[in-house]
Amino acid sequence: MKSYITHHDWNIIEEGFHPEENRLYESLTSLGNGNMGGRGNFEEDYSGDYLQGTYIAGVYYPDKTRVGWWKNGYPEYFAKVPNSTNFIGISIKINGMPLDLAKAKEIKEFKRILNMQEGYLLRSFIYVDREDKEIKVEAMRFISMAYKEIAAIRYKVTPLNFNGTVTVTPYLDGLIKNEDSNYNEYFWNEISKNAAEDTLDLTMETKKTAFRVSWASTYTAMVNDTTLSLQPETYLNEKYAASTFNVDINQKDTLTIYKYVSVVSNRYFDNSILLDKAYDFLRDASSKGFNHLFNDHKGAWNEHWKHSDIVIKGDTAAQQAIRFNIFQLNQTYTGEDPRLNIGPKGFTGEKYGGSTYWDTEAYCVPFYLSTAEEGISKQLLIYRHNQLDKAKENAEKLGLKGALYPMVTMNGEECHNEWEITFEEIHRNGAIAYAIYNYVRYTQDEKHLAEYGFEVLAEISRFWASRVTYNPIKDKYMILGVTGPNEYENNVNNNWYTNRIASWCLKYTEEVYYLLKDKYFADFTRLTNELHLWEDELKGWSEIIEKMYYPVIEDLGVFEQQDGYMDKEQKLVKDLEPSDLPLNQNWSWDRILRSCYIKQADVLQGLFFLSDEYDLETKKRNFDFYEPRTVHESSLSPCIYSIIAGEIGYHDKAYELYLRTARLDLDNYNNDTDDGLHITSMAGTWMSIVYGFGGMKLRGSDLSFSPFIPKTWEEYSFNIMFRNRLLKVSVNKENVFLNLMQGEDISLFIYDENVTLQKDNPLKLAIKG
Repeated sequence: MKSYITHHDWNIIEEGFHPEENRLYESLTSLGNGNMGGRGNFEEDYSGDYLQGTYIAGVYYPDKTRVGWWKNGYPEYFAKVPNSTNFIGISIKINGMPLDLAKAKEIKEFKRILNMQEGYLLRSFIYVDREDKEIKVEAMRFISMAYKEIAAIRYKVTPLNFNGTVTVTPYLDGLIKNEDSNYNEYFWNEISKNAAEDTLDLTMETKKTAFRVSWASTYTAMVNDTTLSLQPETYLNEKYAASTFNVDINQKDTLTIYKYVSVVSNRYFDNSILLDKAYDFLRDASSKGFNHLFNDHKGAWNEHWKHSDIVIKGDTAAQQAIRFNIFQLNQTYTGEDPRLNIGPKGFTGEKYGGSTYWDTEAYCVPFYLSTAEEGISKQLLIYRHNQLDKAKENAEKLGLKGALYPMVTMNGEECHNEWEITFEEIHRNGAIAYAIYNYVRYTQDEKHLAEYGFEVLAEISRFWASRVTYNPIKDKYMILGVTGPNEYENNVNNNWYTNRIASWCLKYTEEVYYLLKDKYFADFTRLTNELHLWEDELKGWSEIIEKMYYPVIEDLGVFEQQDGYMDKEQKLVKDLEPSDLPLNQNWSWDRILRSCYIKQADVLQGLFFLSDEYDLETKKRNFDFYEPRTVHESSLSPCIYSIIAGEIGYHDKAYELYLRTARLDLDNYNNDTDDGLHITSMAGTWMSIVYGFGGMKLRGSDLSFSPFIPKTWEEYSFNIMFRNRLLKVSVNKENVFLNLMQGEDISLFIYDENVTLQKDNPLKLAIKG
């Protein structure tokens, strides 16, 4: 495995310049604040290979679907996250020659550092030009976690062995394309642009969807400690606004440019005041200054780390990895806007499109449940409730009842254009229902069911009831023509996980029906009248639950992934040649579909979700059968296997799979980090430690821990927010420590022992296993 970055507890460090892998490092050093973000691109011009990427949360473009053969029912568009205006740009010329790392005679002491503790990107290098002039550059930027509309840059230039003239051009460039555009078009129209003495602004609007965004920018410059009085020239071109000024500078003096940017969209402000608002935020930011803004930004990050940090002693690679994953999650989604969700690439790349996959409910909700106040995860559930009507339309288009939530969406409409995923991977409905169940049992917020949850559950259950097929010969209900979580199998019958989660959904909806009838009768009456949902319909669901068909490999005591899986040639991953991997980059799709190899947790996904319903022996038999056949070429896969491996006592395997999920992007396991990070799977990394190594579960309504410690670790600790309490769990080679840091006393289980935890009165118990 190639090492791309220096191992460090808090930093992601690129040592030396790697132009052939610049895109990978751009991904790894991405920044965001929940409202906007971008890749670790250079501020100065660069003529080498790069993927320019700046993204605005919730802004999308409906790129017309492009396929080889149109099938009835295809979505009309595939929603793209449009690459937006490059607002970090600062062109630099030295004595009239562009400073461009691709054209340097030599680059010395290059470092690109993402500081995760304080949330900034720092880049430094010495540029040697063709005449052996040496220029030291240090660029630092952050996207404010304290002021969601603001980004700030500090750019320093120091000539080391000459006197000369530095030409500086801060700019806003909206002439940006998406590499993944289906028809090679620009997604933005220009509305206005201006360039004044020390300010720039650019307003753009997406085609079709009319999302309008204004960028406003100002700048100052200093030589050493002296602020300069500038007389810039201004330039306006197509979708471009810039100012240019010259500074004569002596050897070893330092020119510092401060650039402030505000970004405001019509998702929050009316078009008529959009630019004015951008300037209001800009003036406030520039009056505060770089240091003040940065201190407020650091403070906001400090609050995030208080609740979500995981500390590992004795294993720097593991420590760096978990913090990287937590960092990216926290800067992708903050929960402030119920219209937003968690895109699979966040603010790190264009790939996948859309803003919402089933990843959110299956992987991200557990992270936010335990690391943020309850309202954050509740917003993710409300997001789906608000799109219920669209989900019902999606089902109706297929001639089905109820609601089919989309595989990929921006506004509730399906916008994914691969047939076998769009129309067959219907198990995503189950993840959405499970997230409601998970939230309610974790928070005890039963009122959510009456306000939002039951409507969603009822329509999902109606979908399942209309999607099953009754087989009178076997007297069983079946679900035909699906793709399970393992996307290396398409159009299969009776995927075990899909059948199982469908049956579970029906059962849980029944339970909620009677819970509301018993405890919230007024809401129950309102909801059943609105939904026209009566007990006769539930009787039909009960029959489906009772007679659902589940494929089994009888002689092994293992759940069969789907009908016919055992007809395949049964080879193991260890039998593959290294050159075969990853399969999706080396094999034809036909060959993959005919093989027994599994992309990600499928049967194991069901055993994870419905863990309480299966004993350890059942989990062990299925793990022993399926893990050797799983290539883990989905970012969502290793974490689930890691958690179950820990539960069944395979601690070394759990650790091996943890490193794979935690360092998936850092070590470029699947050779795809260059196009962006796997944000949603990063929540699985957190689960691998907290649910896996920490053994956290709910036992009934009580929190439970059964921790173990990997052999290479000296100690680890994590914090958990649970029903208005903040708990800290620490584990070393000998003991487990539980500390209630905030909130009322709590009764919980540690291993099988019921204990009561009081504030600031830690409990110490011997570690087991």
